[in-house]
This record gives sequence, structure tokens and C-alpha cells, in this order.
Amino acid sequence: MATKIRIELNHDGIRQLLMSQPIAEECRKAAEAIAARAGDGFEVLPAKELGFGGGRVGYAVYTDTYEAALAEAEDKALSKAVRG
Repeated sequence: MATKIRIELNHDGIRQLLMSQPIAEECRKAAEAIAARAGDGFEVLPAKELGFGGGRVGYAVYTDTYEAALAEAEDKALSKAVRG
């Protein structure tokens, strides 16, 4: 006979965790690794508070040069870098 399990999430605790400095640091490291894998001309935007999920911190990688934009358009350099 299967046992029924009930899980209750501590939403306030999860929100605090997602907004914490250690999580923001891990997100920054991940964004920097993606930019490095993508190649020259890809940069990380500074942290900003995202408007969904209770104000989590997020980073973005963007093309800073024409060559990087072309690499993304033709070879999907950034898209491939995200997949790691």
C-alpha cells in the first residue's frame, strides 16, 4: 500500500534564499562562464532585480560588439554557450 506524503514549502524561506547574496554570486558566476564560453564580445550586464518571482536578482549576457552579434546570428555562439 502506498503511503501518502504531504510537503509544505516555506515560501518566505525560499524567497529569502532566492534573494540572498550567495545565490546572486552563483548566478553571476554562471553568467560569466556563459560569456566566456561564447567568446570575445560577449559581456555580462550588472545585476538587477527582476520583476517576477518576488524580486530575484538576475544577470544577462549580451553581445557587446558587431562581431559577437554576427557570431550569435550565424553560429548561435551564445545559445550554444548557454547549453554549456
